[in-house]
Amino acid sequence: MPSSRVRARARVDGTVQGVGFRPFVYRLAGELELAGWVRNDERGVEVEVEGAKNAVGDFLARLPAEAPPLARVERVHSQPLPVQGESRFVIAPSVRTGQADALVAPDAATCADCLAELRDPRDRRFRYPFVNCTNCGPRFTIVRGVPYDRPLTTMTGFEMCAMCRAEYEDPGDRRFHAQPNACPLCGPHARLLGPGAEVAVSALSRPGAVDAPDALGSAARLLAQGAILAVKGLGGYHLACLAKDESAVGTLRARKRREDRPFALMVADLVAARRLAFVDEEEAALLTEPARPIVLLPRRAGAPVAHSVAPGARELGLMLPYTPLHHILLADLSALGVSALVMTSGNVSDEPIAYEDEDALDRLGGIADAFLVHDRPIHMRTDDSVIRVARIGERGRPLPLRRSRGYVPGGLRLPVPTARPLLACGAELKSTFCVARGERAWVSHHIGDLGNWETLRSFREGIAHFEELFAVAPEVIAHDLHPDYLSTAYAVDREREMADSGVELAGRPRGELPHGPEIELPDGPEIELVGVQHHHAHLAAVLAEHGETGPAVGAIYDGSGYGTDGTVWGGELLVGGLAGFERAGHLRPIGMPGGDRAVRQPWRMACAWVAEATEDPLPAIPPALTAHVDPDRWAAVARIARTAAAAPITTSVGRLCDAVAALCGLRHEVTYEGQAAIELEAVADPEERGAYAIPYTGDGPTGGQFDPRAAITAAIADLTAGASVATVSARFHNGLAAATTSACVQVAADAGLSLVVLAGGVFQNRLLLEGVAAGLADAGLRVLTPERLPPNDGAISYGQAAIAAARMSVDAR
Repeated sequence: MPSSRVRARARVDGTVQGVGFRPFVYRLAGELELAGWVRNDERGVEVEVEGAKNAVGDFLARLPAEAPPLARVERVHSQPLPVQGESRFVIAPSVRTGQADALVAPDAATCADCLAELRDPRDRRFRYPFVNCTNCGPRFTIVRGVPYDRPLTTMTGFEMCAMCRAEYEDPGDRRFHAQPNACPLCGPHARLLGPGAEVAVSALSRPGAVDAPDALGSAARLLAQGAILAVKGLGGYHLACLAKDESAVGTLRARKRREDRPFALMVADLVAARRLAFVDEEEAALLTEPARPIVLLPRRAGAPVAHSVAPGARELGLMLPYTPLHHILLADLSALGVSALVMTSGNVSDEPIAYEDEDALDRLGGIADAFLVHDRPIHMRTDDSVIRVARIGERGRPLPLRRSRGYVPGGLRLPVPTARPLLACGAELKSTFCVARGERAWVSHHIGDLGNWETLRSFREGIAHFEELFAVAPEVIAHDLHPDYLSTAYAVDREREMADSGVELAGRPRGELPHGPEIELPDGPEIELVGVQHHHAHLAAVLAEHGETGPAVGAIYDGSGYGTDGTVWGGELLVGGLAGFERAGHLRPIGMPGGDRAVRQPWRMACAWVAEATEDPLPAIPPALTAHVDPDRWAAVARIARTAAAAPITTSVGRLCDAVAALCGLRHEVTYEGQAAIELEAVADPEERGAYAIPYTGDGPTGGQFDPRAAITAAIADLTAGASVATVSARFHNGLAAATTSACVQVAADAGLSLVVLAGGVFQNRLLLEGVAAGLADAGLRVLTPERLPPNDGAISYGQAAIAAARMSVDAR
């Protein structure tokens, strides 16, 4: 007997716009002979279906199970409706009747079907650099608003031709409602400008204009001849040159003013990647996933890559092409015998990536010999994401170092929903921000270091865009406790602006920073500033991304963070959860001679630690530093190391790593943040099993202490006796890992806990992370490490949001 006829409405939440979800629903309804409709709205996708009872049940079950590859279905809510007697299924026009709540998809690499068209001489999109469909192409970087429809993207200026319109309106076509759909007749075009060409910015923005003949082929020939090109991609401009050409790479470094930081490389495919580096199964999966991040991989001996691409590093940062333009360019270069390109951010050192054409031509004109441009506007700049794989337990796990293109604006859940919409302003370096509403949080793309005006402007513009895109009107603004962070200043200024516009403050004078752990929850739409301790935010970020609230033991190691006692923290053992924490231990405090100058000149920290370890107020200069440091300067720094005014107190593990790197002669000065520690990890002998003792002793007034003085003297003794730098580095890392493991086991036992979190920028160090995680697992403890957000300050904003939400929940009880 046939099933009775029923009707149901389904609300589909998640990333379901711009990913081919409506055509998938249309085809599924047709297969099951169901009537009804599907449409986008400000919240996601809404569906009504009518038909046989068992067919409607199958439909609802298959919605999440068989969703398109770029869709992320979080939940499906359904309810029965009266039967209406409809006979066909349609895709209804999009509507917006309320607050926006739809999730915008990240940009996705070109899919296999589009690549086949790109390479087929018989196809009308052969060698068309902007081929895309519902399974791939630009999303976040072109979106101006929701729902995700063409008029709310930067494609609005390109009117589809008859053939593209037919694809767009055909439910059986994979380009059905693909908003960036275009072809050579009606879509964006690429042009090659230069070398020596007169550049008119207006020439870059004429939809439908004819290409310069074979712009990409000409660009490939220029690169093969040693030129440096600015290449406009998805989220901004890259600077490109031949990876094997030492002269070209050196010229790029000089013009870009980037002395040592490694450059990323782009290669055509996995085969080309494996010629340059060792690639295992997990790393291959990351290289080929739709996000197409840069993946750090062990370099092969003899790889045809210029030394100056990654000086002082054992790894190469490789990525595969993720746009049709990149695919064409790499294919043309392959035909010319070129296998790899340097593909680094299009900026001068410390500036944000250029993404607007006029700005790019201005800022990159002194760096690039020519420009490969196109006329599809970029609405939101995004750098490439960077990931390495860490061996935690039985499998390799992603360890993000920079979360940006391909992952943003993917949302994260908050373990404790926020009672009021909030903005978290993050930190100062590796800046991100986070907006949150209910149980959803959206962490921004990598912004950079806020000390640069252009970067600060990007920070402000990004916040405005996210607040509009995700309909977050913040009533709570979380910030770091550091009073001099520009992100903190932004929080205070933002509160002041809201107050001046008539929004009430929460029971305190305007502009006053709350540094206490508690926040008030007054009634009404008042604005609340919430100060969050830096290392607590690191702990909370890892807990929250794993859906945990704590309590846990946290080993939080980084370069610096403002402590609740006004000193510079950075080697902390915390016990706590989202709502609060206690400091259980830390690295032995020491003076940081010259303050921030000690960050740029690691020999200063070496001097401070040698003086501390030898108890000699004027210690001898270690042999590795005698050629780099004037004896009088060394003596002066040794004297001020114990002077609070000139040597602020720090417990930073990052600065300890800097000191050891300087003692080894690796870096007496650095050109980028973290360089000395990165190079110390890179030289460590993986076969060395020796370890320097770093005891963790007792409970002092501020908790237990790690004491590395014996490790410092042992390292000096080994180096003096002729031990290799590789051996000394390995023994230091092994000792620090063993000390951290032992201390965490002790603190966990004292607190009655079995969960440990490892976070902070120092845990970008895979050698240390893997060593500590393995030791804790062997001790029977459960370990959480960053997997979706970086261990560095890129996760601070999310941690701030999780803490503010949790405190609101506690105070509301």
